[in-house]
Amino acid sequence: MIYSICNTNSSLPSGRVRRWGILLLALIVVPVLAFAKGKKQAETNPLGTGAEDRAYWASLAYKMAAPVLENMANGTLQKNMKLELSPTWDNRDKKVAYMECFGRLMAGIAPWLTLPDDDTDEGKMRKQLREWALKAYKNAVDPESPDYLGWRSGGQTLVDAAYVVESLFRGYKALWEPLDSLTKQRYIKELQGLRRYDPPYTNWLLFVGMEEAFIMYVGGQYDAFRIKMALSKAEEWYIGDGLYSDGPSFAFDYYNAYVIQPMYTECLQMVSARQGNNSYLVRSKGDNRNGATNRLKEVVKRMQKYSVILERFISPEGTFPVVGRSIPYRLAVLQPLAQLAWMKQLPGELHNGQVRCGITAVMKRMFEGKGASNFTPDGYLTIGFVGSHPNVADWYTNNGSLYMTSLAFMPLGLPADDPFWTDAPEKWTSKKAWEGDDFPKDHKWDINRQILYWE
Repeated sequence: MIYSICNTNSSLPSGRVRRWGILLLALIVVPVLAFAKGKKQAETNPLGTGAEDRAYWASLAYKMAAPVLENMANGTLQKNMKLELSPTWDNRDKKVAYMECFGRLMAGIAPWLTLPDDDTDEGKMRKQLREWALKAYKNAVDPESPDYLGWRSGGQTLVDAAYVVESLFRGYKALWEPLDSLTKQRYIKELQGLRRYDPPYTNWLLFVGMEEAFIMYVGGQYDAFRIKMALSKAEEWYIGDGLYSDGPSFAFDYYNAYVIQPMYTECLQMVSARQGNNSYLVRSKGDNRNGATNRLKEVVKRMQKYSVILERFISPEGTFPVVGRSIPYRLAVLQPLAQLAWMKQLPGELHNGQVRCGITAVMKRMFEGKGASNFTPDGYLTIGFVGSHPNVADWYTNNGSLYMTSLAFMPLGLPADDPFWTDAPEKWTSKKAWEGDDFPKDHKWDINRQILYWE
């Protein structure tokens, strides 16, 4: 047909013949090119095997951790880590940056370091990091060490010490138990000394709760009221559908992921392990959630609902909405997903393969390409998101703050033969939806019926 229209023997004038031929070619070729483009877009995030994903995670975690832990093990972190402060820095003690860096990093990789040694490349990396970490933990509370951390650096220490505590709880057998008795005593003393600071009426109450609950967990003298206040207010601030407000007012940001859901859960886990039926510490009016053990079950269900929301936030391209403060914490947005995977308590709506593939896609989008500049030439994280962007920092942000991103790496604490790593690759929900595959519908969950009638 094309030949007959373009044939010079046609009765049509030659100019019209050429135009008709070009038009017909366009009608055929353009849809073909569009189909090819659509197919290429659908393949922008090829799904890797579990072994490939794990190798990528482990390599990135080691790259992030090695400069920090090697230096702190040698007492040279505060000497060699050049500080980067927010352009709007509020002049708080700069020394807080080093505790932020160490505690937040360790909170993310502690589960990984609890795995036994082996002769694999990953096993060798893990063993090296653990050896450095144990020396670093000792230096952190040794007043004679150049890397003694700023335990008296103002109220910000409440925040940073909570992540140190979180790391010790998450890696208890590998990171707390091997410490010598003097170092353990020093930690308890430093944590008790934080009572000199009172937290603001926000998620900071959970930092205090973590510190006191950990003191209880390890057998020290704890302040019961500070635990009670943290757990009571966190419960009061639950607003429904898996979400908490940050204090009396709700904020559309990721602090449910950064702090509230994980630390509320872990406070309850520690209290439940020691005084699970104590109704003074955990009391709920008119229901059966008195005691940490009972309430923990409900709080985990809420985090499961929130994790469903977070998983759906991951776009087909491996991005998520850039909203709210503290966005330079990067992958920390995905902490509840990572934590539930590590705890082996993902909700039924989420499969191991889709969570693994979704998080991996975000990691690659975050740290490859322009994301390579997330690191300085000497290996430390920079303020930014995908690359260096100091303008997105808040007044409290420094380059130590950024190690919150390690919180997405908790599933490395599952062995390589765990179903999280061996299950078949699977598209995450938004990738299924936008590529025309079937996907499960979402639904409204519970609300806090006491929120209007709290006494």
